[in-house]
Amino acid sequence: MTMSILIYILSGILVILLLWVNLTEYRFKKFFAGTKARNLEEVMLLLGKQMKELDESQKKIDEHLVIIDRRLDKSIRKVETVRFNPFLEAGSNQSFAISFINDEGNGVVMSSLYARDRMSIFAKPIVGGKSEFELSAEEKEVLEKSK
Repeated sequence: MTMSILIYILSGILVILLLWVNLTEYRFKKFFAGTKARNLEEVMLLLGKQMKELDESQKKIDEHLVIIDRRLDKSIRKVETVRFNPFLEAGSNQSFAISFINDEGNGVVMSSLYARDRMSIFAKPIVGGKSEFELSAEEKEVLEKSK
C-alpha cells in the first residue's frame, strides 16, 4: 500500500513539473515573439542596438529643436495695431500705427496718416526695442504694446 501511495505522489509531482515546464516554454515563446532571436542573449543585444538608435535619434531631435528655437526668436510674433485720428476737428480713426516685432525686439513700426485728399505711409526700423528715428506718440504706444 505504501508503494502505491508513493507512486501516486511521484506521479502528481511529475504532472506538476510537466505543467510548469510547458508554462515556462509558453512564456519564452511569447517573450521571443516578434524577434528573430533564438535566445535571451540575442534579445538583449537587439534591445541594446535599438536603445543606441533611439539615443542617436533623440540627439538629432534635440539639435533640430535648438535650430527651430533660434529661428522662432527671429520670427515676427508680436503684432499690435493702434487706430487714431490725427486731425481732431475733422475725420475719424482712419489712420493707424502697426508694429511687427520679434522676440529679440527687432522689426518695424509702420504708420499711416489718412486725409481726404491723400494718405501717407511711414516705416521705421526697430532694433532692440528702439528706433533711431523719432517715433510719434501712436508709434510709441504700439511699440510699447508689442513688448
